[in-house]
Amino acid sequence: MRIGFDGKRFFHNNTGLGNYSRSLIKVVSEYLPENEYLLYNPKKSSNYKLTNFNKSVIEVNPENYFSKKLKSLWRLYFVSNKIKKQNLAIYHGLSGEIPLGLPNNIKKVVTIHDLIFVRYPNLYSYFDRKIHFLKFKYAAKKSDAVVAISQQTKNDIVSFLAINEDKIKVIYQGCNAVFKQTFTEDQIKVTLIKYNLPENYILNVGTIEKRKNLLTVLKSITNTNKNLVVIGKKTDYFNEIWTYIISNNLEKQVLFLKNLSLEEMAIIYQKATLFVYPSIFEGFGIPIIEALYSKTPVITSTGSCFSEAGGNDSIYINPESSEDLRKAIDLLWENPSKRNEMQEKGFEFVQKFNDETIAKNWNELYQSLV
Repeated sequence: MRIGFDGKRFFHNNTGLGNYSRSLIKVVSEYLPENEYLLYNPKKSSNYKLTNFNKSVIEVNPENYFSKKLKSLWRLYFVSNKIKKQNLAIYHGLSGEIPLGLPNNIKKVVTIHDLIFVRYPNLYSYFDRKIHFLKFKYAAKKSDAVVAISQQTKNDIVSFLAINEDKIKVIYQGCNAVFKQTFTEDQIKVTLIKYNLPENYILNVGTIEKRKNLLTVLKSITNTNKNLVVIGKKTDYFNEIWTYIISNNLEKQVLFLKNLSLEEMAIIYQKATLFVYPSIFEGFGIPIIEALYSKTPVITSTGSCFSEAGGNDSIYINPESSEDLRKAIDLLWENPSKRNEMQEKGFEFVQKFNDETIAKNWNELYQSLV
């Protein structure tokens, strides 16, 4: 079977949607190598190539001058002409979109990660909200199957896009295999020294934006001796974060890291005393999965999809309450036996997101369509 994918995020996105795309293609190509996987990429990438993928994965790019110049238009529409000639059984949009003009004989799948732009319109411009809604609504309506990355997202698709729930399948995502690795003492030591990491620290991972709620984490460690390590891309929200840090003399307690290798990030997860993720809302929350595979206790938010990712043995707090977060941190910081219990139970729970299970779910969906 030949399956086509929107490859833009795979090749050009360093974070959530890109990681999802690369992880999915890696899993299906390794567990289902009998298929061919075509990635339609509007522009060659210097960051991500197919070096680490088997021969079943093929990159497809625009060929003529016009299509190379109008990359967005190629991805939106002209790629359909290319797809018609390549005898696909299925086309899969990995980030809420499918091209216009796909032939009727090709089965269509779209993954929708979240509808945060509907739930929290104040976080998006009017133009972005309208464009996202039109693209997602079109893709969900035209596709033969819609994949939600959590039950929470499925509920939102039904509510906000008016799609029949029978058409929607929840398929969870996993995380990069590097977070499941065991590292040598030398590897760990090199990373700890390179980034001057303290012996004990709280870890927070995610884009530094208002929705991720880093300010609540800072408030929870104010007037304590606890150290915080933050890994994430800075946005305008960082100005508010830095103002708070300066005003409360937290400069020596908070360490911002960037340009890490995946191996370094995995080591930092594994050496963290605990992981905090008080996000207001997510489609799923991959950093929670990364922490659980790293055997690091998790404190995250009530509501949304967080319990789907964190299981019964993570701690859930009101993300608007720095006092709730402070109490949860104190509970774990002073209680090694509680941390050990959460580590073991969390690691047992997170096995439901292993690659073999995910590949089985995708195979069942693709086979059901053809």
